[in-house]
Amino acid sequence: MSAVPSLGLTNSSVYMPQLLEIVDVRVMSAQEKLFTIELPFSTSLMHKPGQFLEVSIFGLGEAPISISSSPSRSVHAFELCVRCAGMLTRAVHQCEPGDRIGIRGPFGRGFPIERFKGKDILFAPGGLGLAPLRSLIWEVLDDRNNFGQVTILYGARNPSELLFRDELDEWAVRDDVELYVTVDNPDADWSGNVGVITTLFSNLRVSPRNTVAVTCGPPVMYRFVLMELLGKGIPEGNIWLSLERRMKCGVGKCGHCQIDHIYTCQEGPAFSYAEIRHLEEALR
Repeated sequence: MSAVPSLGLTNSSVYMPQLLEIVDVRVMSAQEKLFTIELPFSTSLMHKPGQFLEVSIFGLGEAPISISSSPSRSVHAFELCVRCAGMLTRAVHQCEPGDRIGIRGPFGRGFPIERFKGKDILFAPGGLGLAPLRSLIWEVLDDRNNFGQVTILYGARNPSELLFRDELDEWAVRDDVELYVTVDNPDADWSGNVGVITTLFSNLRVSPRNTVAVTCGPPVMYRFVLMELLGKGIPEGNIWLSLERRMKCGVGKCGHCQIDHIYTCQEGPAFSYAEIRHLEEALR
C-alpha cells in the first residue's frame, strides 16, 4: 500500500499557502470556534501533536494556529480551534462551510510521544490551552494500551469558557481516565471545583519518575503549574509545555519567536522544562 501524501509536500515552497475548504464550523464558546478543514486529493496532514499551521486570508495576513485534531483521527481533514482575537481571526470567524482559507505547514516540533509510551501521563491545560493538547490527548487515548495512568486537569475562567464540553463529558465517564475540572468564577449552575487549576493538585497522587506532565495555557499559569509539578517530584525532563503563543512566520525568518538563541518555531513549540528553565524570557 502506498504512503498517504503529506500536505507539507504538495507545495514547492514553504511560503506558499494552499487554499483549503472549510467543511464544518462549530461554536465552542463566545470567543472560540472549531473549524474542520478538508484536505485535497486524499492527502494527509501528517502532523505530530503540538505542531501548528499558518492560517491566512488574502489581503488580511496570516496567523499561527495550533492543530487541535489528533493524527490518529484526522486522515483527510483536520481541525483548528480559533479564538477571535484580532483582524485575521475575526475574518476567520466569519467564514462558513464552503469557504476557503490559506494554509501553510505543519511547522515546528511536536511532543515526542514515542518517549511517553509506558509512562503515566498528566495533562494540565488552562483555557484555550486545551485546544493544542487535545491533539495529544486523543493520540494517547487512541493508543491507550501503550500508556499508564492518564489524568487530565483542566481549568477555565468560568463555565461558559470550557472548551470541548462533549469530550469532557466523554472523558469523565471513561474508566481509564481521571478528569478534574475547575473554574475561577462559577455560575449558578456550576457544581464542580472552584479555583485556579493549581487547586486540583492538592489531592493528586503521582509516581514521579514514571510520570510525564504536559501543560499549555496562558503565560501567567505556567510558573504556578510548574511549581506544583516540580513539587510532586516530576523530573524537569518529564515536564513538557508549549510556547505556541510566540509563533509568527513559522520558518525561522522573522525572528518574532526568538528566545535568547532559540527559534521557537524551529526547536519548539513543544519543549521540556529542562530545555528552557535557564531562558528568562521563555515563560513571560
